[in-house]
Amino acid sequence: MDIRDIISGHESDTVEFKEGFDKRTIESVVAFANTKGGIIVIGVTDDGEVKGVEVGKQTLNKWVNQISQRTDPKLSPHIHVENVDGKDVVVIEILEFPIKPVSTGGKCFKRVGSSNRQMTSSEITEMHLSSTGMSWDSLPARGAEERDINLEKVEKYIEIANRIGRKNIKEGALKAIEKLELVKDGKPSWASILLFGENPQKFLSQATIHCGRFKEEATIIDDRLIEGTIVEQIDEAMDFIKKNINVRFEITGKPQREEIWDYPLDALREAVINAVCHRDYADNSDIQIKIYDDRFYIWNPGGLPYGITVDDLYKPGHPSKPRNKLIAQIFYDMGIIEKYGSGAQRMITACKEAGLPEPKFEECFGGFSVTFQIYTEEYLRGMGLNERQIKAVMYVKETGEINLSSFKSLVTGVSEKTLYRDLQDLVSKGVLKQIGEKKWRKYKLQ
Repeated sequence: MDIRDIISGHESDTVEFKEGFDKRTIESVVAFANTKGGIIVIGVTDDGEVKGVEVGKQTLNKWVNQISQRTDPKLSPHIHVENVDGKDVVVIEILEFPIKPVSTGGKCFKRVGSSNRQMTSSEITEMHLSSTGMSWDSLPARGAEERDINLEKVEKYIEIANRIGRKNIKEGALKAIEKLELVKDGKPSWASILLFGENPQKFLSQATIHCGRFKEEATIIDDRLIEGTIVEQIDEAMDFIKKNINVRFEITGKPQREEIWDYPLDALREAVINAVCHRDYADNSDIQIKIYDDRFYIWNPGGLPYGITVDDLYKPGHPSKPRNKLIAQIFYDMGIIEKYGSGAQRMITACKEAGLPEPKFEECFGGFSVTFQIYTEEYLRGMGLNERQIKAVMYVKETGEINLSSFKSLVTGVSEKTLYRDLQDLVSKGVLKQIGEKKWRKYKLQ
């Protein structure tokens, strides 16, 4: 890309502007090397104004030497001078380093958006394991022995994996988990303890799910701390969730009435599975589930796995990079995970099919969260809808659909043209979808 095109853009996860070379420049070099590479342009202000920089005969060599001397492993990026409108700027091109993390002054940095962020100890460990093809859950569980594994739980895994055709295991329980590298030299891995342990919390007390039903932020109606193996925790969490969200029944002509939950259970289960599978178990926090009148929130310690961004989750077919590879494999073998990298899309699809807003994915508080929202009057007002439109949406939630005639019966003293505009505006905002034309036109939740 032409240097002018780069400067005319903005700082990003791969571009940084600097007015001069200093300690923070080296931190940016390290951050880019630890992420996916990038370009630093020296002689340009943060807002893209070209100031230029004085370049002597030894300037570039001096800067390269400083970078090499102050980074571990030593980095030697490509550096050259460009002339922009009669002013010299220096361009430093950094490639992603294969073995991570790279440090400077004993600190590691990674690129997050347009800024550098110092990495935590758990992030450093995870990045190193990932870059060497390992994962934390494959490490030996401190203090654990083979006797701490419940072989009946292993046998249940073998039965399920063989029955659904994802494995063909003929060995006994102990030989099987050794072959799967869940146990090495008689020492159970963290994955084996979390999946099949007699008492996983004996070795990892934070491996729990804390569930709460809130009326308001400070008013808890129901509360539960879920322990046991992580497979058991998923089912117990779903029991708590179903106890604390609403369900209505719809007669569809089928032999059994259809259950309509506040949120699609498949989406909530997928969120729980993802939190359990991908959380950072080295972090001392537990997974948190918070259920409110108008939203469902789940948070797990540890951000997204290295190399995945929040934006990636909204794209079909994004790559799968499980933080805990052994746990992810066993979940897949048991049918808990249907397909690697499909969890976010399954949540989005389930919400759309249920006529709900897309789930909101965020990296926050040193972890990752998913928020599901239902269409309450307060939420709809926050979208800027008028009271007529809110009535229409609540009517569709209750009955399944609305047409112009039924809308007129809800609202008096307003022209048909205005009501039609209200409905079309709901379509344009992605709340409703139109089905049919003219007198057969009706609207359902999008």
